[in-house]
Amino acid sequence: MAPLATPPHRTGLLVVQPLKRRHCGECQAGPLQMLVLEDGAPRCLDCADLGHLVFLPRGDTALTRRSREESALSAVVVRFNRRRSRYERQGVLVEEAALARAEERCLADAEARRRRRMRDARRRAREDVRFAEALGAEIRRLFPGCPADRARDIAGHASVRGSGRVGRSAAGRALTEVAVTSAVVAAVRHTDTPYDQLLMSGVPRHEARRRIMAMVETTLRAWRAGVSEAG
Repeated sequence: MAPLATPPHRTGLLVVQPLKRRHCGECQAGPLQMLVLEDGAPRCLDCADLGHLVFLPRGDTALTRRSREESALSAVVVRFNRRRSRYERQGVLVEEAALARAEERCLADAEARRRRRMRDARRRAREDVRFAEALGAEIRRLFPGCPADRARDIAGHASVRGSGRVGRSAAGRALTEVAVTSAVVAAVRHTDTPYDQLLMSGVPRHEARRRIMAMVETTLRAWRAGVSEAG
């Protein structure tokens, strides 16, 4: 029988998941899924006084750390990776009650994060409303003839968070005249001209914009002069 490779020394208890069939050198139980090396000989977890511990696979760093904090006795579980020629951590053995306490702590943290996400979402929603109102007011200032409901619609569309539209740009958030005008132009282009139909019919974008430019400018001049669509 080939000798069992010895894992590197670490502080604390170390348990091995063997690659080959191994039996306990003391009680002959086996084949063992996990073993402890004592003086180079394999021991089952029961003979090593670790049989009451439960295995927690790697993957959840917070749960692993808290389980070890809560557990009076714990061990690191490793397995040899032949391709990399090294032992790699697979998880830990901890007391069952400690794992339960650690899970409760993690659940409490998850609930706290959920509540924080909800608070952040409400805060962002309030900020978005205030910004859309400010953008709408600036549209009305620059284009007093723009109907109030159109100004609200343009502001709401241009300021959608994560949309990448002009209202979410740095210039848009600063309510610069160029950015505000760009938002109004885009709205007029898509709503008050046949621009979208031209695109759908295969007209190149730059050519479609050229064709409807005069219509856009007519609307903008009227709105700047304080003349509404109804006027």
